[in-house]
Amino acid sequence: MSVPSSGLSVDSPSFRRETRPPGQSAVFNKPLTFFLHRSYDAAPMELTGTIGSLIGKKGGQVWSLDPAASVYDAITMMAEKEVGALPILDGRNLLGIVSERDYARKVILMGRSSKDTTVTDIMSSPVVSVSPSQTIEECMRIITEKRIRHLPVMESGRIVGMVSIGDLVKWVITAQQETIRHLESYIAGTPAY
Repeated sequence: MSVPSSGLSVDSPSFRRETRPPGQSAVFNKPLTFFLHRSYDAAPMELTGTIGSLIGKKGGQVWSLDPAASVYDAITMMAEKEVGALPILDGRNLLGIVSERDYARKVILMGRSSKDTTVTDIMSSPVVSVSPSQTIEECMRIITEKRIRHLPVMESGRIVGMVSIGDLVKWVITAQQETIRHLESYIAGTPAY
């Protein structure tokens, strides 16, 4: 039998059929190991993970402002705390959320003074919020559909955390890295942890 493109035939010395014992790897020349009944736990940071899990890893620290605070106070706190948005709370009641985007669009572009404008004048309200039991995937869908960057996490009528689009993306990247590590370990036949 000849192979037209190369001119080699099965009987040609240039064409060698590799023979090896069953279960022998052609690439590494080592016996293959098969794990028929081995189970691997799902990666702890999977896309179906909950916002509660994310808050647990990230921390539930929430910085907030009083409704009477100025936009200048808000921008100062955002810079100090390195966050992009702050909830506006009247006691435990979530009134709205003010973000760097609100500042850019509703103060700078409108020619207003950040020291003379209150956060209630520019905050986004009503606020789209989530619960700790919602999944990462649900929150990514909400952020995408609503075109927002921050989600307050509410439980029993009080704010227990804030999640940004960056937090969600970081979670997904970490989950993918863990999945790759587990798959590499599975292929190599070694424990993943």
